[in-house]
Amino acid sequence: MPTATHVATEYGTLRRVAMRHAGDNTRPLTGPGVHPVLARQQTTSTWADYDPAAVRSQQHQLIRLLRERGTDVVLLPAAPGCSAQHYPRDIAFAVDHILVRARLNSPHRLPEAEALADPALGLRPVALERGTIEGGDVLLPDTGRVLVGLSEETSPEGATALQDALARHGVDREVVPVHFAVEGIVHLDDHLAVVAPGTALIHREVFTADQNHWFDAYFDDLVPVTDAEARAVQVNVLAINPTTLVVAAGSDRIAAVLAARGLEVLTVEYGEVTRVPGSLRCTTLPLLRT
Repeated sequence: MPTATHVATEYGTLRRVAMRHAGDNTRPLTGPGVHPVLARQQTTSTWADYDPAAVRSQQHQLIRLLRERGTDVVLLPAAPGCSAQHYPRDIAFAVDHILVRARLNSPHRLPEAEALADPALGLRPVALERGTIEGGDVLLPDTGRVLVGLSEETSPEGATALQDALARHGVDREVVPVHFAVEGIVHLDDHLAVVAPGTALIHREVFTADQNHWFDAYFDDLVPVTDAEARAVQVNVLAINPTTLVVAAGSDRIAAVLAARGLEVLTVEYGEVTRVPGSLRCTTLPLLRT
């Protein structure tokens, strides 16, 4: 039987989520072998080698927390040879009743997505026809729109292909491209996070003036974050229901600001995970939110 897939917003109650344990880091992060995209990304974010065992230990903290809160955590099989495979958010994303298989910009990561076709999971992901798009660039702020960041990993053609695929599968949503003012952006979710209805964390400095004006008109409550907080990947939080979210330890100011808005803020140690610029949202692929 196919597994139920339905995700309407970033903050619906998280019922089922896919994760994958960290593997070895198999790509050079510095030196002459660094890919030009990675070189640009290192101008806007901090990269360092990670200890896979330490990452897995921190992932287990999150898995325990999610299970205690009633979330079914599905562990995807390992993808040998793939760096940062503990970021399954990149390989797919759900929009309403369909799971979309990402068109990855990095060929070496393609094996990570193969698990999505495992019949035992019953996921039946939808393929896109052109462009590139990764789940870290796709945000669901409400039930009517899909925000798609035009980062280093996602192209305008990918955003258009997503709009076409949603229409083919009966999803009535507008895909809204999000424009950056700088090169080297890894993903949108490192700079914008929808944490509750109408409320978002935002790293304004990386967006164009027009894009910031759009955000001002669209969201009821925007919480600015600093360059240092964005580089520490503190924007990359995980909402588990409309009033509760998980943040990484060390995000003290952000946690306090959100708690002052009446949100329940849970904390896990994720410092080893964030040595490659991704955090809680990146390590989780929601399959069912209600």
